[in-house]
Amino acid sequence: MAMFKGPANQNRKKTQVSFVIRDEVERCHRSGVNALQFDPYRNRLFSAGRDSVIRIWNTRYNKDNYVSSMEHHTDWVNDIVLCCGGGTLISASSDSTVKVWNAHKGLCMSTLRTHKDYVKALAYAKEREHVASAGLDTHIFMWDVNVLTALTPSNNVVTTASLTGNKDSIYSLAMNPSGSVLVSGSTEKVVRVWDCRQCQKLMKLKGHTDNVKALLLNRDGTQCLSGSSDGTIRLWSLGMQRCVATYRVHDEGVWALQANESFTVVYSGGRDRRVWATDLRTPENRELVCEESSPVLKLELVEDSPSPSIWVATTDSSIKNWPLMSPKRTSGDYDNERWRASGSHEPNMVIRGNPSIRQYHVLNDKRHILTKDTDQNVALWDVLTARKVEEYGKVDFDEMVKRHFKMVFVPSWFSVDLKTGLLTIHLEESDCFAAWLSTRDLGLDLPPEALETKTNIGKTLLEALLDQWPKCHLVDPQGECYPCTYLFCLFSLDPEQEKPPVQSHFTVPGHTPVIFSEVGGRTLFRLLAKDAGGETEEQLLKETVPPWVLNVIVFKEYPKLYKLPFFLLPHPSTGIKTVKRDRLSASDMIYIRKVIEHVYEKVLGQGSDAGSQAANSGSHEKEEEKEEELPTTSAAEERVELLCNDVVLDPNMDLRTVRHFIWKQTGDLTLHYRPLSKKDYPSFTKYSAMTGGDT
Repeated sequence: MAMFKGPANQNRKKTQVSFVIRDEVERCHRSGVNALQFDPYRNRLFSAGRDSVIRIWNTRYNKDNYVSSMEHHTDWVNDIVLCCGGGTLISASSDSTVKVWNAHKGLCMSTLRTHKDYVKALAYAKEREHVASAGLDTHIFMWDVNVLTALTPSNNVVTTASLTGNKDSIYSLAMNPSGSVLVSGSTEKVVRVWDCRQCQKLMKLKGHTDNVKALLLNRDGTQCLSGSSDGTIRLWSLGMQRCVATYRVHDEGVWALQANESFTVVYSGGRDRRVWATDLRTPENRELVCEESSPVLKLELVEDSPSPSIWVATTDSSIKNWPLMSPKRTSGDYDNERWRASGSHEPNMVIRGNPSIRQYHVLNDKRHILTKDTDQNVALWDVLTARKVEEYGKVDFDEMVKRHFKMVFVPSWFSVDLKTGLLTIHLEESDCFAAWLSTRDLGLDLPPEALETKTNIGKTLLEALLDQWPKCHLVDPQGECYPCTYLFCLFSLDPEQEKPPVQSHFTVPGHTPVIFSEVGGRTLFRLLAKDAGGETEEQLLKETVPPWVLNVIVFKEYPKLYKLPFFLLPHPSTGIKTVKRDRLSASDMIYIRKVIEHVYEKVLGQGSDAGSQAANSGSHEKEEEKEEELPTTSAAEERVELLCNDVVLDPNMDLRTVRHFIWKQTGDLTLHYRPLSKKDYPSFTKYSAMTGGDT
């Protein structure tokens, strides 16, 4: 018999499936920009940020300077470095990976998974083509770039040197061009100095009172500049092993540093939104380069040009290039306020970003999400189709939430993450299959003769996300693996038996990123939905897709409907007392209309027994799968009404909605029925006497 060859290491940690709702081409950053690198030979600026994307810009043009995007990370990209004369880019991300890119083609060549936590910083030794990486796992790894460029996506295991001894998370690194000295800064509030060639700790420099966020080394590795969240910049002599100068230029934390080639002027920015140029030899000689509207995260100095300038990235999604004034060598204070107020100082270029989503509300149908972005625009999104439904502009968010409210209850089956400034939807085994909807409630365009059916929306969405993946990889008795071309396959003793493909109700855009990751942990695999049929992607999916996903989209193990227990009693106003209270159960999606029909036909003894299966204590497997098309108004609804907590129930409401919005109590739901006509009372009394109240 053919068997499925499941993913390796499937018992290690729980795996979640995530996807991002986004435009086909994300030309602009959606959130803060963490890293910048400039290639002066090709006039290309590389930027990376909190939306997980690295972008390339042509700085020759002031408009339409977008070149391309480099997408493979699944979390913030915290740092990037250009190596090999601009041909290779190395990136570090909060997804715990370091990636190697072909900078000219924008292709990810390999992924390094040595780190076990966020990778926050990189350092580059240009003369040796060595890169160091560090992050929250406290380790520093040394990489030979020439070795990294020979790696491939499937062959990316490489041995590397490690520097250990840090006690706290590392947020900053720097190396001199020869790669002889490396410095690291951390929440330990000290600057640690390392001998890269011997992989040994040299010294620990104390003085800062907060996290060391930025570091620079001069060419020969004898001096170090450090910027800290304590608001100071310190100049250290490594030979003397002490701080030789402290610069108090900023009012708040210093997060970014750049220095000129001669290491005589330092450019600094941080939380106070200002960028200063300070003469290290004469600290009182300083110039305000610019004042941004958001805290400064990164600086990139461009000295080798006729007009020196500096690129500034902030927690906003835009990037600006500011002209630099020649540092003054005279003594005395500068009238920076008058210079700034003159309005003559404007950026050379602005690379504008797009707004990021900062607020969301999942509607009661657990399908649509209202969002509000940093430009105060409100929009509506559809989770099942991974698309934006409508833009409302700058309207009151709370008012829109009220306007979209519907008295319907659907269990929560996904979670939302706004970390990248876009909607990221997470699906986990524990609750992915908790929600069912009828085809009517889903608003599907079905033929008139189609029966009302119930659909598990988590299952439907997973089918759509993996629609392009050949689901079945069979292993024959000789161990050879071959793919089955059908979307769904039932395994049987007859391997020749073919089953026709079953189409999903919904489709998602092919550019939708689909991500498999450990719950609360590292990313296992990322791909675009349209690429799931590729040879490499097919193999990686085979190794990555967790069993709980395989069970429903390959083996067709349909999730079970939730049974809701309840009591069905005559309303006290009828004056009728039952002999016993029967505890009934039915699908929590059953409509009140069906319960009314049960009362009318079974309890009151009117009509046929066609509706008697709507609510009873037996099995409801067939009723869970298909349900007769609902009439607009039935005879039962004209003769009987159902109440909960003395509220008359809408026949179109389902049991789970009644329990959530009207019952609002622990314990079994209690429903009361009341005939609308007195003539129905005798028939009920007669029926009750015969059955002893047993429904």
